[in-house]
Amino acid sequence: MREADKLMIIWSSGDRDVALKVCFMYTNAAKKMQWFDEVYLIVWGPSAQLLANDKELQEQLKIMQNNGVVVEACVNCADMYGISDELRALGVEVKGMGKPLTERLKANWKQLNF
Repeated sequence: MREADKLMIIWSSGDRDVALKVCFMYTNAAKKMQWFDEVYLIVWGPSAQLLANDKELQEQLKIMQNNGVVVEACVNCADMYGISDELRALGVEVKGMGKPLTERLKANWKQLNF
């Protein structure tokens, strides 16, 4: 039995084009096309504020979630921007991310950063 293919994508860029034309496109395809068994999108830093204020990104996020992408956000970043509740309303799990990130790195998850 092979080990599950696990991918985490850390999205920190506040650049809308990076989100729509690179990060979201690949993240959704990685799960939808079953390139990985598990795909997690971690919203961290300026990307959190961008997501909370952009309806098109929110619509694309919902598509990814419906395809099975797990979306998480750093609570400290979200709190700094005052948007934790907005992210939760989008179905994003807002929590401390330092420990989960470290555990995934030590478990040899594949990682991409945008």
